[in-house]
Amino acid sequence: MPEGDVLRRTATRLDQALAGQQLTRAELRWPSVATVDLVGARVLGTEPYGKHLMTRFDDGRTLHTHLRMDGTWRTLRTGSPQAAARAPDIRAVLGTPQWTAVGRLLGMVDVVQTSDEHTLIGHLGPDILASSVDVDELLRRWAGAGPRPVAEVLLDQRVVAGIGTVFMAESLFAEQIWPWTAADEVADPARLLLVARKQMRRSVLADERPERVHGRLHRPCRRCGTAIAVGQANEPPYERPVFYCPRCQPPGATGMAAGASAEAR
Repeated sequence: MPEGDVLRRTATRLDQALAGQQLTRAELRWPSVATVDLVGARVLGTEPYGKHLMTRFDDGRTLHTHLRMDGTWRTLRTGSPQAAARAPDIRAVLGTPQWTAVGRLLGMVDVVQTSDEHTLIGHLGPDILASSVDVDELLRRWAGAGPRPVAEVLLDQRVVAGIGTVFMAESLFAEQIWPWTAADEVADPARLLLVARKQMRRSVLADERPERVHGRLHRPCRRCGTAIAVGQANEPPYERPVFYCPRCQPPGATGMAAGASAEAR
């Protein structure tokens, strides 16, 4: 599933194509909003929050979309063959005379009053990539997780919005924490969360992910050479893979001493 870094880059692309422009084409191929007419509305911009996108218009409405597992937004030159957007897996089309944004395999599509956006995302924790992250609120929500495995808490959007399987694994590896450590035993949860934030911000700016542990099953750890293993977070049908190094992140490992992680500096 795309994570917060991907959503930030997606929002930037949508803004470059649509922000400040009036829609001359708008198709929402989603049953609950299929009759909503956005033609003529001017796009104010798209704001990401965690794994959600809020595209706001000058008439006080917001188009809310979520990519789920396979969704994408592409921006295409209006008039190009791809901008015709005839494929059956396309869920939304927003067009101007210059650019057309095509939402493929979107997992959520809603239209609400901008003042009602909280009804869609109000239950989420702070956005890990917000310009100013509320660490106190993150820690308050973290404390409520109690003894749940730290890998699961990092994935819980009600605690912190935007982290997925990649940066869950990469931040735990950076801090040498066993993924099934009880959240209330992690030595410094604020540090762990800020490491994830720094990794993700780097990805937003450089479009480059750490790739030190995630997806490297059976390949040698870049730190110690041990074969990378994979476990599971959450129960079916919500299970997610957890990649980790058995040597760098052994059972009982609750975090590194302050200042020890290169990723945190």
